[in-house]
Amino acid sequence: MKAPAFDYVRPQSLSEAVGLLAGSGGEARLIAGGQSLLAMMNLRLAAPALLIDIARLDELGVAAEDEDWVTLGAGITHAAIEDRAVPDPSLGLMPRVAANLAYRAIRTRGTLGGSLALADPAADWPVVLAALDAQAELCGVDGRRTVECTRFATGVYETRLAEDEIVERLSIPKLSPGARWGYCKLGRKAGEFAEALAVAVADPARRYWRIALGAANGPPLLLESGSRALAGNGLAGDRLAGDALAGDGHDPDALRQAIAADLDSAADRHFDDYQRHLHLVAAMRATRQAWA
Repeated sequence: MKAPAFDYVRPQSLSEAVGLLAGSGGEARLIAGGQSLLAMMNLRLAAPALLIDIARLDELGVAAEDEDWVTLGAGITHAAIEDRAVPDPSLGLMPRVAANLAYRAIRTRGTLGGSLALADPAADWPVVLAALDAQAELCGVDGRRTVECTRFATGVYETRLAEDEIVERLSIPKLSPGARWGYCKLGRKAGEFAEALAVAVADPARRYWRIALGAANGPPLLLESGSRALAGNGLAGDRLAGDALAGDGHDPDALRQAIAADLDSAADRHFDDYQRHLHLVAAMRATRQAWA
């Protein structure tokens, strides 16, 4: 099928794009990489009257870093992250994830901000950004505001973006040199969306531990009990002990029970037995990588 008729405009600035979006009466959609939107339009699942092309806006391609944070413009592509053409705050996690997204042709067009804004529940970037405790800076007619990526998605393809807002950049705290991470994506074949997706981050120097699940029938699911269990495995008494993550200090059985309890308590996600098993496997594999 082909997309229905639409108008197209390429604004010259972010403020112009915001103005066009605000004046569209909800009938416009932004397009950057377009890797998901165009497919939805061809299938007649989306029919915007106006496409606002923001792919070439300089404001969305900026990358910067300081001692504690890396800021990536929303228009930065998966390929740029994969190729380490931009600063990496994640000690290799983000390049690893980018390399596992679809296929190279798609990675050269798809964007970090576009993936977050679409909020596909099976997409990688929303759960990775949540696991890294990133923040999204949004730009609208009333100015800018910041939303934590753990709260950005509110449902399946639903976010906290207002109709006149654009994701401008993502701010991601840098992992400490001794931090560990794990990433597990389960699917039927390489390049497709995940059936289960887990990211584990253990940063003892910052006293930060988090396990997050994607493809979880909604927004990224933070495993509170599992994260506390992971934290307990990274501590020895009152002192930080990053080496415990790789040694005999961890308790896989306790962690498995904690993750299982999180899945059992997520009644609103309506996991069937198969999904529950896949998520448990993905979470345990991700934590094992963090311990390796």
